[in-house]
Amino acid sequence: MTVRTRILVLLSALVVLAGVATASVLHASARAERRDQPQAGGPRVTSGRVTLTGAGRMVFRTMAWGPHRDELASVPAADPSGPRTASGVKCLRFYAASGTGVCLQAVHGPVSDTYRAVILDASLRARAHYDVPGIPSRARVSPSGHYAAWTAFVGGDSYAGTNFSTRTAVVDIRTGELTPSLEAYRIVKDGRTYRAADTNFWGVTFAPDDRTFYATLGTHGTTYLIRGDLRARTVTTLHPNVECPSLSPDGTRVAFKKRVTGLPKDAPWHLYVLDLRTMRESPLPEPRSVDDQAVWRDDGTLVYALPGDYGADLYELPADGTGKPRRISTAAVSPAYVH
Repeated sequence: MTVRTRILVLLSALVVLAGVATASVLHASARAERRDQPQAGGPRVTSGRVTLTGAGRMVFRTMAWGPHRDELASVPAADPSGPRTASGVKCLRFYAASGTGVCLQAVHGPVSDTYRAVILDASLRARAHYDVPGIPSRARVSPSGHYAAWTAFVGGDSYAGTNFSTRTAVVDIRTGELTPSLEAYRIVKDGRTYRAADTNFWGVTFAPDDRTFYATLGTHGTTYLIRGDLRARTVTTLHPNVECPSLSPDGTRVAFKKRVTGLPKDAPWHLYVLDLRTMRESPLPEPRSVDDQAVWRDDGTLVYALPGDYGADLYELPADGTGKPRRISTAAVSPAYVH
């Protein structure tokens, strides 16, 4: 092959590579543009003021395609499928109570993303930031608004298997005192101090007394409902096979997801309610696997997310074991009811 022929071959290859690169950029740009456009038939979303005060509102992460995707949005609690007001504040996970919010965010960097927890005031202004060591998973605020907790995956990215590791943090919002990991607490199991290298905590839910909380402890392939004491810095196992507990407003029951034998390994959970006085479990009539930490809309109704066309939809279900699931909102996740 002559030098001239080699040069022509090289130039031809460069032209082809340049064409492929240009086509890839244009395709990615077109996809991004489509993501920024509202999807036909999707929820109506407009910009506006969103606050964590005032009764009768539901605030959540909207997942509708368009310029407001992933922003905190608000709707009347009585009309959860109605037009949405978007705030401009983006969160991956969110919760709020008594005018305080916690927003788990991605911070996009030139090489990779990092994550942080942002404490929000009632006007969604940032009060404090805390580093989150992995992919955000769960978030909660105490009924008083004085404490916040969040869980992140630091190894693995799903609760469905056994090869994952979590980190759960709790912060006193009044003082800024942070407990980076509940693994610093003393574990009491069967009346004795328990130590194991594989302990994981996730899914905190707070009682109204600013001292008691509940969460999941996973160790040696088994999960437990634990009751925690923020002052004594202890956790005590209460009941097996409980994940992502959610305490009822009256403090008497815990809604949770339970692994059920015979279900697929990637979707093994059904919803249950546990009576904390009798430790009696009651299954709920939701036939699908629910991988979420349910929210109590009131003492009688649970709200939770299931996969949907936009990523997730919200459903509600009576907590007494009656009735049927009802979809209340599309393209929505991480709801909090403003009281």
